[in-house]
Amino acid sequence: MPGQRSITETEKLVETKLGGTPVRFEQMAAVANVYRAASAVRQHLENSVLRGADLTWTAFVVLWVVWISGESETRYVAEEAGISKGTLTGVVRTLESRGLIRRAGHPGDGRLVLLSLSSEGDSLMRRLFPAFNDEEAFVTAQLDDQECRQLADTLRRVVLQVETHGEERRLTLLDGAEPAPRRSGRRPKA
Repeated sequence: MPGQRSITETEKLVETKLGGTPVRFEQMAAVANVYRAASAVRQHLENSVLRGADLTWTAFVVLWVVWISGESETRYVAEEAGISKGTLTGVVRTLESRGLIRRAGHPGDGRLVLLSLSSEGDSLMRRLFPAFNDEEAFVTAQLDDQECRQLADTLRRVVLQVETHGEERRLTLLDGAEPAPRRSGRRPKA
């Protein structure tokens, strides 16, 4: 289990702590459990099938995006993988050094970079994905096929809500201002 407490114990602690606070508990539980489920699944897959291939979750997702999409611009791969272009650069360097991915200049725009899988990368994904999918079946084993389809549809609706209305909501919450730059969490030196 990823945490020290079970999900049930955590839910009880939250209810106790916030019982008198006007909070939408169902929505809070939904979002918290999306996060917990994603973390648990990611950790399981990294510690099982991806460990044997010496891949991180992020490296696997980058390989997956390029494998499924074919040759793609780096900005598209970063967006699809849900990572920054800076993070993608480091991941691609590692994958390129292992002979799994290739970088090439865009024929129409020298500023753009295209990514494609090498034959070794394609071979790895063909071998790895069936094992990865077996683990997807393992982590959803308590759900039947209909429940899996329903869960996928429900999560798709959450994603569509953010994709469709998230920018508008952000502008409202920030009164039209740009968000503050992200910080690493480090304090400035004195």
